[in-house]
Amino acid sequence: MRAVVQRVSRAEVRVDGEAVGRLDGPGLVVLLGVTHEDTAEDARQLAAKIARLRIMAGERSVDEIGGGVLAISQFTLYADTRKGRRPSWGAAAPGPVAEPLYDAFCAAVESAGVPVERGVFGADMAVELVNDGPVTIVLDS
Repeated sequence: MRAVVQRVSRAEVRVDGEAVGRLDGPGLVVLLGVTHEDTAEDARQLAAKIARLRIMAGERSVDEIGGGVLAISQFTLYADTRKGRRPSWGAAAPGPVAEPLYDAFCAAVESAGVPVERGVFGADMAVELVNDGPVTIVLDS
């Protein structure tokens, strides 16, 4: 499981022009990719790490500041570009495998006390955010 975590002052995700998820204050946007070997335990561990990652202002975590997470599924995090100009997506888990793990990740973040807004799994989404810092971290489980 791979996550690109961005500290934001606000963020929104839209599907077909309609907002489906939004952070109106400080929080984290998490772009989440799932690969074939990932498990629900990987999702729980990564969620716990992100909820308590001390990257918010004052070296605090998103759960300490009462911020939220906007979680967006992103299979393209597993792009393989070593050959040619066309990425291969073979390392990304297919939807029937990835979607339950994305849901497990979101549920684990929520059970850590952090509110979660979501994109729509598998949809064409437009993500708008204001990266604060900027702070962007890549985590692999």
